[in-house]
Amino acid sequence: MADRHSSPGQAQRPTARAATGGGGGTFLRKLQVHAPNSTQLMGFLTLMISGSILLLLTGLTLSASVLGLIFITPLILLTSPIWVPAGTLLLIGVSGFLSMCGFGVAVVAGLSWMYKYLRGRHPPGSDSLDYARRRLADTAYHVKDYAREYGGYLHSRVKDAAPGA
Repeated sequence: MADRHSSPGQAQRPTARAATGGGGGTFLRKLQVHAPNSTQLMGFLTLMISGSILLLLTGLTLSASVLGLIFITPLILLTSPIWVPAGTLLLIGVSGFLSMCGFGVAVVAGLSWMYKYLRGRHPPGSDSLDYARRRLADTAYHVKDYAREYGGYLHSRVKDAAPGA
């Protein structure tokens, strides 16, 4: 860090204003003031070299892909009566396997949740299930009371319609 700072015996690069003399100066002095240092030059050269190598590799990859497609296309067209049914069967098989795995995971998760709920632990969502169960029980109780009242009303009506029954 100390070597970056200039020492009294080391010459400093003049600033833009000092090099131009305040406004008038030669073209070479202006160019010298704005010239990049060695670190900037090495960074620019590294960027140019790596960019050109990547561009070359991209061109080679694209050319190889197009040539491969040109040479393989007739083989694909000739064997397509085999590939289409095989691909269809493979697609159906893979999708069936993945859906069965997904259903299996869902069943295991559901059974795990039910086990925790029945053991007395409170898994996520058990509060809403308890609330729904209470609402259902209250509704059944009210329906039973209403049926008892309404059933008694019908029973008395039947006696009025048929007094001997």
